Amino acid sequence: MNTAAHHAPPLWQLLQACAQAVQAVRSGRSLTAQLEAVPAGLRPGTQALSFHVLRQLGRATALRAQLAKKPPPAAADALLCTVLALAWDEAQAPYPVHTLVNQAVEAARRLRQTQGQAPFINACLRRFLRERDALVAATDSEVTARWNHPAWWVERLQADHPDHWMALLAQAQTPAPMTLRVNRSATTVVHVQSALEAQGVTSTPVGASGLQLHKALPVQQLPGFMQGQVSVQDAAAQVAAPLLMQGLDPEQPWRVLDACAAPGGKTGHLLEISPNAQVLALDVDAQRCQRIHQNLERLNVLAEVRAADAAQPAQWWDGQPFDAILLDAPCTAAGIVRRHPDVRWLRRAEDSAQLAKTQAQLLKVLWPLLKVGGRLLYCTCSVFKAEGDAVVDSFLQRNTDAQFCPSPRHLIPGSSPVGLPVGDNPLGEHDGFYYALLEKRPTSA
Repeated sequence: MNTAAHHAPPLWQLLQACAQAVQAVRSGRSLTAQLEAVPAGLRPGTQALSFHVLRQLGRATALRAQLAKKPPPAAADALLCTVLALAWDEAQAPYPVHTLVNQAVEAARRLRQTQGQAPFINACLRRFLRERDALVAATDSEVTARWNHPAWWVERLQADHPDHWMALLAQAQTPAPMTLRVNRSATTVVHVQSALEAQGVTSTPVGASGLQLHKALPVQQLPGFMQGQVSVQDAAAQVAAPLLMQGLDPEQPWRVLDACAAPGGKTGHLLEISPNAQVLALDVDAQRCQRIHQNLERLNVLAEVRAADAAQPAQWWDGQPFDAILLDAPCTAAGIVRRHPDVRWLRRAEDSAQLAKTQAQLLKVLWPLLKVGGRLLYCTCSVFKAEGDAVVDSFLQRNTDAQFCPSPRHLIPGSSPVGLPVGDNPLGEHDGFYYALLEKRPTSA
């Protein structure tokens, strides 16, 4: 007997937990926070289903509107939309559609908040089974249903990336690959690749130090993970440290500020590249600072980690200018929606403009902390131009001592980037990012 299967939670229970996750996201809570509250035995299955549902929630909501013009109470609506998201495209359904419907009705009956709506949910889903093709066709013309993103998001991408918007939306619907960053101060890419092959996992080298796995592994099974030989980091995120430190002698004790450092992936990469660097890593959240400590400890590197607001240098700066500053600014996370499918439903159209003000303010207050001849790398994990080009171009207009250096600017998933310090090796599949490297020039007398 397969004990794992024997002890797997019943589907109705997973559907309940998934529907609660959908309801939480709709109310403004992140999926990550919601999943942390799910019992451990239910969490893997709930996460897998939730990712699928959130990638199809636009279509599901449109289908529900076809079945019931007036939405039912929130808990019942979340359960109904969960099942519609899982079932509408039979080719992608994780379970037989009839099983999903039967288990959804069972889930509704077993939860106090949805008991009264169980007959309604059953009626809607039975009608869906009978009329699926017609109902799907009736929703095809709706932008949110067609692309499974809010209409404003689709319009923003069309305006910002007229040649890539469809590819960006299509990619957001697929699971992201697992990519490793090899610590080349401790091992080699070839050695790690061979160790993975010995475990039956093939991979493709990406960038300067990356390996994109063809099959994801739990981190505990990654060769050398606990010894700090490898870290999990998207290929686009691996660009930051080499871009900031390129051309600088790795043996020198450069003063480096990582202004928004949590969870510490880029901080660790900086120290892998420049082990003698004097790195100050900041994060406004003390809990997130613990994550930075844990990551640095695993890598066996040292940095000063402080819980502080980067926008308030008077609270933490010692008055000594930095040689290099990494500013991974708060953003909408529109470039990592593939990994975080809840982001598209959590963000609002006005968020980019509000976050751009924060980004501009951080640039303004950190630039004076940089020595003449030093460089600042501005980056965000967003594909929206309001959080990239618009912020940097405005900054360059106001600061004549800032020189734009070769760097990718908007790094679009699936495109061939330029201005990257990764030799001849392309990045492969990667997240959406923005990178602008700025050097401080002497001001003219």
